[in-house]
Amino acid sequence: MAEPLLKVKNLRQHFKISRDFTVKAVNGVSFEIYPGETYGLVGESGSGKTTIGRSIIRLYDPTGGRIFFNGKRISGKLDSQTDKMLRQNMQMIFQDPMSSLNPRKKIGDIIGEGLDIHKLYSTQVERNELIGEMLKKVGLSPAHAERYPQQFSGGQRQRVGIARALIMNPKLIIADECISALDVSIQAQVVNLMKDIQHETKCAYLFIAHDLSMVKYISDRIGVLHKGWLVETGSTHEIFSNPVHPYTQSLLSAVPQPNPRVEKNRRLIPYDSANADYEHCTLQLVDGSHFVLAPTN
Repeated sequence: MAEPLLKVKNLRQHFKISRDFTVKAVNGVSFEIYPGETYGLVGESGSGKTTIGRSIIRLYDPTGGRIFFNGKRISGKLDSQTDKMLRQNMQMIFQDPMSSLNPRKKIGDIIGEGLDIHKLYSTQVERNELIGEMLKKVGLSPAHAERYPQQFSGGQRQRVGIARALIMNPKLIIADECISALDVSIQAQVVNLMKDIQHETKCAYLFIAHDLSMVKYISDRIGVLHKGWLVETGSTHEIFSNPVHPYTQSLLSAVPQPNPRVEKNRRLIPYDSANADYEHCTLQLVDGSHFVLAPTN
């Protein structure tokens, strides 16, 4: 088996709000992502999904734990060489395609910013060719490089965000709710585009979302988050066919079914999240690669 591209060990991310209050957003999360695969991270709003993504790419300094990427440790203080490797080989697609794009910059300059910083071209002509080719790859026209973000629709802006991430030819892309602000038909287009690009470039995805049907479609393995804890993780088939943790069962029971007869008889499984206590629990093997958070014996 190939070595993991990303290894997250006991990641903790806490935010001190005041002298007496600290928000424990992420608590001891561990998972691995292998080259070329998609790892889906799901959970309700406020469960810590986005915080994990931002901690991995070092927009936040992790409170505790260890993160290894491409064979190097990227948690703690980064030296210049490791920082450069991280910025070139890991990219992020943000949730809001408008607020993540500078409205004062043209699309070509937004997409080419990484090329400019890391000096990945020899001439201005080569730079423009790289940007034009990337725009065509995500379904836009090279002529769009001269336009501004506000001249595009939401789906087109998200394609610009994907192009900005892909132009660095990264090994890992963190997609943070990158389809949640889009219409359903546009969601399908963007996800299919991401799958096509993954097939072509062999990049890996950390796909953060709360739409379970879309996560099922794109992911090879899935991790379920609740209150900053990874309560269950396994292959897509294992999670959807045999959910073990009560929270996972409750989450899956809330997914609408396209068949009206099945939907009519669908029953929600309640879960008392207020009394959930994970402090004395550990991930325990169920079967194969299927782990569930259970009380320590």
